[in-house]
Amino acid sequence: MSMRDFPSCFGENGVQVADFSSSSSNRTAQNLVTCVYQCRLRGRTCSVTVTWSKNLMGQGLSVGIDDTNQCLCKVDIKPWLFSKRKGSKSLEAYYSKIDVYWDLSSAKFGSGPEPLEGFYVGVVSNRQMILLLGDMRKEAFKKTGVTPVASNAIFVAKREHIFGKKTFSTKAQFCDSGQLHDLMIECDTSGVNEPCLVIRIDTKPVMQVKRLQWKFRGNHTILVDGLAVEVLWDVHNWLFGTSLGNAVFMFKTSLSAEKMWASQPVLDPHTMHLSWSQRFRDSQSQCLGFSLILYAWKNE
Repeated sequence: MSMRDFPSCFGENGVQVADFSSSSSNRTAQNLVTCVYQCRLRGRTCSVTVTWSKNLMGQGLSVGIDDTNQCLCKVDIKPWLFSKRKGSKSLEAYYSKIDVYWDLSSAKFGSGPEPLEGFYVGVVSNRQMILLLGDMRKEAFKKTGVTPVASNAIFVAKREHIFGKKTFSTKAQFCDSGQLHDLMIECDTSGVNEPCLVIRIDTKPVMQVKRLQWKFRGNHTILVDGLAVEVLWDVHNWLFGTSLGNAVFMFKTSLSAEKMWASQPVLDPHTMHLSWSQRFRDSQSQCLGFSLILYAWKNE
């Protein structure tokens, strides 16, 4: 299985994120974070997909409303344009008017594309807040004019591009309202006879894969905050790629993962024919847990 065959894990719906090549010229475009929230709209379940991007021009934001079969509507916002740092847009989905409100005029950003504080993004339908992101909750309810009641949205998935040489770090949570952890992936593949993969949670090693040349794909189950977290990895491009490529890691909490806790921890990578995208969709549709997908790019 080549990296091009590796499933996107987010299906074909919602925000369409480009299929990036491994050339260094695309590195700025790869700085994306995509979050999926399960929401209720007109009595039915839908997904709201929020993608934050960062390139040489600045920050970008895209909000999509989907059902299981198609992207119903999508709005692209370019906050680096002065007039677009706050505002609203109206969309139609499920025969309803949906309003997307945002205020990024005071947003503070770190090294990644997601704002850290000083912002809100709200999705409103039928005078109800179906999704609200950011710390400016009071300002969001005042602007939208809806009753200040918490939305019933559930954070079900996140996809992120991370960069490094030997170590790759990010902040991660493993369920909708779970604790935020420091997640670090360590792997030195340059000039090393026997590369080893180590994953740490809050500096504590929770997983180690030796003889990586033979185990460049596989899965293992770890325990975080009392939850069984299934870790799936594919580092083929790091070891055997002819050009700069990315490894892919999925961290998934679900009932199926908890049932796997007593099972064999590592699968033979040469016989691993699991449909990751199908498993992702199943867990998402049944609201069984949370999925985090990381694309890890080695810097030159």
